[in-house]
Amino acid sequence: MDGILIIDKPEKITSAGVVSRLKKILDIKKIGHAGTLDPIATGVLVCCINRGTKLARFFLTGNKKYEAELKLGVETDTQDITGTVTSRSDFTSFSHEKIKSVFEKFKGHIKQIPPAYSALKHNGIPLYKFARKGEFIQKPPRDVCISRLCITNVDLPKISFEVDCSSGTYIRTICFDIGRELGCGGHLVKLKRTQSCGFSINKAISLDQVKKMSLQGRVQDKIISMSDALPYMDKYIASNALTEKIRHGMILTKHDGIISSYKTEGFIKILNKEKNLIAIVHDDEKLGIFKYYGVFHY
Repeated sequence: MDGILIIDKPEKITSAGVVSRLKKILDIKKIGHAGTLDPIATGVLVCCINRGTKLARFFLTGNKKYEAELKLGVETDTQDITGTVTSRSDFTSFSHEKIKSVFEKFKGHIKQIPPAYSALKHNGIPLYKFARKGEFIQKPPRDVCISRLCITNVDLPKISFEVDCSSGTYIRTICFDIGRELGCGGHLVKLKRTQSCGFSINKAISLDQVKKMSLQGRVQDKIISMSDALPYMDKYIASNALTEKIRHGMILTKHDGIISSYKTEGFIKILNKEKNLIAIVHDDEKLGIFKYYGVFHY
Protein backbone atom coordinates (compact mmCIF):
# COMPACT_ATOMS: atom_id res chain seq x y z
CA MET A 1 0.00 0.00 0.00
CA ASP A 2 2.13 2.85 -1.34
CA GLY A 3 0.90 6.20 -2.58
CA ILE A 4 -1.23 9.21 -1.69
CA LEU A 5 -4.53 9.35 0.19
CA ILE A 6 -6.48 12.61 0.14
CA ILE A 7 -8.30 13.15 3.42
CA ASP A 8 -11.13 15.61 4.04
CA LYS A 9 -9.84 16.81 7.39
CA PRO A 10 -12.54 17.46 9.99
CA GLU A 11 -12.62 20.44 12.35
CA LYS A 12 -11.10 20.42 15.84
CA ILE A 13 -8.29 17.99 15.07
CA THR A 14 -4.68 18.68 14.17
CA SER A 15 -3.07 17.44 10.98
CA ALA A 16 -0.82 15.25 13.13
CA GLY A 17 -3.95 13.90 14.80
CA VAL A 18 -5.33 12.86 11.41
CA VAL A 19 -2.10 10.99 10.64
CA SER A 20 -2.23 9.26 14.04
CA ARG A 21 -5.79 8.06 13.39
CA LEU A 22 -4.88 6.86 9.89
CA LYS A 23 -2.01 4.81 11.29
CA LYS A 24 -4.40 3.05 13.66
CA ILE A 25 -7.14 2.50 11.09
CA LEU A 26 -4.82 1.18 8.39
CA ASP A 27 -2.30 -0.45 10.78
CA ILE A 28 0.53 1.29 8.94
CA LYS A 29 3.44 2.97 10.72
CA LYS A 30 4.81 5.04 7.84
CA ILE A 31 2.32 7.83 7.08
CA GLY A 32 2.92 11.57 6.88
CA HIS A 33 1.09 14.65 5.66
CA ALA A 34 2.18 17.37 3.23
CA GLY A 35 0.96 20.82 4.21
CA THR A 36 -0.40 21.46 7.70
CA LEU A 37 -3.94 22.66 8.34
CA ASP A 38 -4.84 24.47 11.57
CA PRO A 39 -7.24 22.59 13.90
CA ILE A 40 -10.18 24.87 12.97
CA ALA A 41 -9.60 24.28 9.25
CA THR A 42 -11.20 21.53 7.21
CA GLY A 43 -10.62 20.13 3.75
CA VAL A 44 -7.83 18.71 1.65
CA LEU A 45 -4.99 17.11 3.60
CA VAL A 46 -2.50 15.24 1.41
CA CYS A 47 -1.38 12.10 3.26
CA CYS A 48 1.57 10.05 2.03
CA ILE A 49 1.64 6.33 2.74
CA ASN A 50 4.70 4.06 2.98
CA ARG A 51 6.96 4.79 -0.02
CA GLY A 52 4.65 7.65 -0.88
CA THR A 53 6.32 9.61 1.94
CA LYS A 54 9.30 10.06 -0.39
CA LEU A 55 7.08 12.22 -2.58
CA ALA A 56 6.08 14.61 0.23
CA ARG A 57 8.77 17.15 -0.71
CA PHE A 58 7.02 17.71 -4.06
CA PHE A 59 3.72 18.62 -2.38
CA LEU A 60 5.01 21.13 0.17
CA THR A 61 5.42 24.00 -2.28
CA GLY A 62 2.32 23.58 -4.44
CA ASN A 63 -0.45 26.16 -4.80
CA LYS A 64 -3.54 26.02 -2.59
CA LYS A 65 -7.24 27.01 -2.83
CA TYR A 66 -9.46 27.93 0.11
CA GLU A 67 -12.97 28.99 1.07
CA ALA A 68 -12.91 31.30 4.08
CA GLU A 69 -15.07 33.48 6.28
CA LEU A 70 -13.87 36.72 7.87
CA LYS A 71 -15.58 38.49 10.75
CA LEU A 72 -15.01 42.22 11.00
CA GLY A 73 -14.90 44.28 14.20
CA VAL A 74 -12.91 41.85 16.36
CA GLU A 75 -9.18 41.09 16.48
CA THR A 76 -7.69 38.09 18.30
CA ASP A 77 -4.12 37.25 19.23
CA THR A 78 -4.15 34.16 16.96
CA GLN A 79 -5.91 36.02 14.10
CA ASP A 80 -8.69 33.39 14.17
CA ILE A 81 -11.71 32.38 16.22
CA THR A 82 -9.65 30.26 18.65
CA GLY A 83 -7.73 33.21 20.09
CA THR A 84 -8.23 35.75 22.85
CA VAL A 85 -9.94 38.98 21.80
CA THR A 86 -7.46 41.86 21.74
CA SER A 87 -9.63 44.67 20.30
CA ARG A 88 -13.18 45.45 19.23
CA SER A 89 -14.83 47.99 16.95
CA ASP A 90 -18.54 48.82 16.69
CA PHE A 91 -18.28 50.18 13.18
CA THR A 92 -18.44 47.55 10.44
CA SER A 93 -21.00 49.13 8.12
CA PHE A 94 -18.88 49.40 5.01
CA SER A 95 -20.20 49.67 1.47
CA HIS A 96 -19.66 46.78 -0.90
CA GLU A 97 -17.47 49.07 -3.03
CA LYS A 98 -15.23 49.88 -0.05
CA ILE A 99 -14.85 46.21 0.88
CA LYS A 100 -14.10 45.26 -2.72
CA SER A 101 -11.46 47.99 -3.05
CA VAL A 102 -9.67 46.75 0.07
CA PHE A 103 -9.74 43.13 -1.13
CA GLU A 104 -8.18 44.27 -4.42
CA LYS A 105 -5.13 45.51 -2.51
CA PHE A 106 -4.25 41.95 -1.47
CA LYS A 107 -4.18 40.44 -4.94
CA GLY A 108 -0.94 39.55 -6.71
CA HIS A 109 2.53 39.41 -5.16
CA ILE A 110 2.40 40.82 -1.64
CA LYS A 111 4.44 40.85 1.56
CA GLN A 112 2.90 38.99 4.48
CA ILE A 113 4.06 38.95 8.10
CA PRO A 114 3.60 35.41 9.51
CA PRO A 115 1.43 35.26 12.67
CA ALA A 116 3.07 34.86 16.06
CA TYR A 117 0.92 31.78 16.63
CA SER A 118 2.36 29.58 13.89
CA ALA A 119 4.54 26.51 13.43
CA LEU A 120 7.40 28.55 11.97
CA LYS A 121 10.49 28.14 14.10
CA HIS A 122 12.77 30.52 15.97
CA ASN A 123 15.99 28.97 17.24
CA GLY A 124 14.47 25.56 16.51
CA ILE A 125 11.32 26.21 18.55
CA PRO A 126 7.84 26.80 17.02
CA LEU A 127 6.65 30.39 17.37
CA TYR A 128 3.37 29.34 19.00
CA LYS A 129 5.30 27.98 22.00
CA PHE A 130 6.83 31.41 22.59
CA ALA A 131 3.44 33.09 22.04
CA ARG A 132 1.74 30.88 24.62
CA LYS A 133 4.24 32.20 27.16
CA GLY A 134 3.48 35.79 26.20
CA GLU A 135 6.59 36.23 24.03
CA PHE A 136 5.47 37.29 20.58
CA ILE A 137 8.25 36.91 18.02
CA GLN A 138 7.78 38.63 14.69
CA LYS A 139 9.32 37.05 11.64
CA PRO A 140 10.27 39.27 8.68
CA PRO A 141 7.65 39.71 5.93
CA ARG A 142 7.54 36.94 3.33
CA ASP A 143 6.71 37.07 -0.36
CA VAL A 144 3.46 35.29 -1.18
CA CYS A 145 1.25 35.33 -4.26
CA ILE A 146 -2.53 35.69 -4.18
CA SER A 147 -3.57 34.77 -7.71
CA ARG A 148 -7.31 34.97 -6.97
CA LEU A 149 -9.26 36.66 -4.16
CA CYS A 150 -13.00 36.62 -4.76
CA ILE A 151 -15.77 37.82 -2.41
CA THR A 152 -18.64 35.31 -2.49
CA ASN A 153 -20.99 36.77 0.13
CA VAL A 154 -21.28 39.85 2.33
CA ASP A 155 -23.46 39.67 5.45
CA LEU A 156 -21.77 42.18 7.71
CA PRO A 157 -19.92 41.80 9.94
CA LYS A 158 -19.10 38.57 8.07
CA ILE A 159 -17.56 38.28 4.63
CA SER A 160 -17.13 34.99 2.76
CA PHE A 161 -14.45 34.72 0.11
CA GLU A 162 -12.38 32.30 -1.97
CA VAL A 163 -8.64 32.51 -2.43
CA ASP A 164 -6.05 30.85 -4.68
CA CYS A 165 -2.56 31.34 -3.31
CA SER A 166 1.01 30.17 -3.15
CA SER A 167 2.30 27.78 -0.51
CA GLY A 168 3.09 29.45 2.80
CA THR A 169 0.23 31.94 2.64
CA TYR A 170 -1.68 32.43 5.91
CA ILE A 171 -5.39 32.97 5.27
CA ARG A 172 -5.95 34.17 8.84
CA THR A 173 -3.32 36.84 8.25
CA ILE A 174 -5.20 37.94 5.11
CA CYS A 175 -8.29 38.34 7.34
CA PHE A 176 -6.30 40.25 9.96
CA ASP A 177 -4.71 42.54 7.35
CA ILE A 178 -8.03 43.27 5.60
CA GLY A 179 -9.58 44.16 8.97
CA ARG A 180 -6.68 46.48 9.71
CA GLU A 181 -6.96 48.08 6.25
CA LEU A 182 -10.67 48.75 6.86
CA GLY A 183 -9.82 50.17 10.28
CA CYS A 184 -12.09 47.91 12.32
CA GLY A 185 -10.01 44.78 12.75
CA GLY A 186 -11.01 41.26 11.79
CA HIS A 187 -10.33 37.58 12.28
CA LEU A 188 -10.85 34.24 10.53
CA VAL A 189 -13.91 32.25 11.65
CA LYS A 190 -14.07 29.45 9.04
CA LEU A 191 -11.57 27.90 6.65
CA LYS A 192 -11.80 25.05 4.17
CA ARG A 193 -8.97 24.00 1.85
CA THR A 194 -10.55 22.93 -1.43
CA GLN A 195 -7.37 22.17 -3.34
CA SER A 196 -3.73 21.45 -2.58
CA CYS A 197 -1.00 20.67 -5.11
CA GLY A 198 -3.57 19.71 -7.75
CA PHE A 199 -5.61 17.46 -5.44
CA SER A 200 -9.18 18.73 -5.02
CA ILE A 201 -11.79 18.20 -2.33
CA ASN A 202 -13.89 15.98 -4.62
CA LYS A 203 -11.08 13.39 -4.42
CA ALA A 204 -10.98 13.50 -0.62
CA ILE A 205 -12.60 11.08 1.80
CA SER A 206 -13.40 11.39 5.50
CA LEU A 207 -11.72 9.42 8.26
CA ASP A 208 -15.02 7.59 8.84
CA GLN A 209 -15.06 6.55 5.17
CA VAL A 210 -11.47 5.32 5.47
CA LYS A 211 -12.45 3.21 8.45
CA LYS A 212 -15.47 1.76 6.66
CA MET A 213 -13.51 1.02 3.48
CA SER A 214 -10.68 -0.52 5.50
CA LEU A 215 -13.11 -2.99 7.10
CA GLN A 216 -14.35 -3.84 3.61
CA GLY A 217 -10.81 -4.18 2.25
CA ARG A 218 -11.38 -1.38 -0.29
CA VAL A 219 -9.05 1.41 0.86
CA GLN A 220 -6.68 0.65 -2.00
CA ASP A 221 -9.39 1.96 -4.36
CA LYS A 222 -8.85 5.47 -2.98
CA ILE A 223 -5.07 5.47 -2.87
CA ILE A 224 -3.46 7.41 -5.70
CA SER A 225 -0.57 5.39 -7.07
CA MET A 226 3.02 6.62 -7.00
CA SER A 227 3.04 6.98 -10.79
CA ASP A 228 -0.19 9.03 -10.84
CA ALA A 229 0.60 11.21 -7.81
CA LEU A 230 2.54 13.85 -9.75
CA PRO A 231 0.36 14.47 -12.83
CA TYR A 232 1.97 17.82 -13.64
CA MET A 233 5.46 16.36 -13.91
CA ASP A 234 7.11 15.29 -17.18
CA LYS A 235 7.25 11.50 -17.48
CA TYR A 236 9.47 9.11 -19.38
CA ILE A 237 8.94 5.40 -19.93
CA ALA A 238 12.25 3.61 -19.38
CA SER A 239 13.59 0.78 -21.47
CA ASN A 240 14.73 -2.40 -19.72
CA ALA A 241 18.34 -1.21 -20.04
CA LEU A 242 17.58 2.17 -18.46
CA THR A 243 15.58 0.49 -15.70
CA GLU A 244 18.65 -1.60 -14.85
CA LYS A 245 20.88 1.49 -14.79
CA ILE A 246 18.50 3.18 -12.35
CA ARG A 247 18.28 0.07 -10.20
CA HIS A 248 22.06 0.12 -9.80
CA GLY A 249 22.20 3.89 -9.23
CA MET A 250 24.28 4.55 -12.33
CA ILE A 251 24.72 8.09 -13.72
CA LEU A 252 22.09 9.10 -16.27
CA THR A 253 22.86 11.40 -19.21
CA LYS A 254 21.17 12.72 -22.36
CA HIS A 255 22.46 9.63 -24.14
CA ASP A 256 19.93 7.59 -22.17
CA GLY A 257 17.18 9.25 -24.21
CA ILE A 258 15.48 11.06 -21.33
CA ILE A 259 13.71 14.21 -22.50
CA SER A 260 12.71 17.19 -20.34
CA SER A 261 10.38 20.00 -21.41
CA TYR A 262 11.21 22.12 -18.33
CA LYS A 263 7.51 22.48 -17.54
CA THR A 264 8.28 21.58 -13.95
CA GLU A 265 11.70 23.10 -13.46
CA GLY A 266 13.46 20.10 -14.95
CA PHE A 267 11.91 17.39 -12.78
CA ILE A 268 11.00 14.15 -14.56
CA LYS A 269 9.30 11.02 -13.27
CA ILE A 270 10.58 7.82 -14.83
CA LEU A 271 8.29 4.80 -15.12
CA ASN A 272 9.15 1.25 -16.07
CA LYS A 273 7.23 -0.65 -18.76
CA GLU A 274 4.72 -1.81 -16.12
CA LYS A 275 4.00 1.91 -15.45
CA ASN A 276 5.47 1.78 -11.94
CA LEU A 277 7.35 4.85 -10.74
CA ILE A 278 11.01 3.88 -10.46
CA ALA A 279 12.71 7.27 -10.12
CA ILE A 280 12.39 11.03 -10.02
CA VAL A 281 15.31 12.87 -11.57
CA HIS A 282 16.27 16.48 -12.24
CA ASP A 283 17.89 17.71 -15.42
CA ASP A 284 21.19 19.38 -14.49
CA GLU A 285 22.09 21.23 -17.68
CA LYS A 286 25.47 22.43 -16.43
CA LEU A 287 26.75 18.95 -15.61
CA GLY A 288 24.90 17.29 -18.48
CA ILE A 289 23.41 14.63 -16.20
CA PHE A 290 20.14 13.80 -14.46
CA LYS A 291 20.38 13.91 -10.67
CA TYR A 292 18.35 11.43 -8.64
CA TYR A 293 15.65 12.84 -6.35
CA GLY A 294 14.22 9.46 -5.39
CA VAL A 295 14.58 5.85 -6.50
CA PHE A 296 11.79 3.31 -6.00
CA HIS A 297 12.54 -0.38 -6.39
CA TYR A 298 9.92 -2.88 -7.60
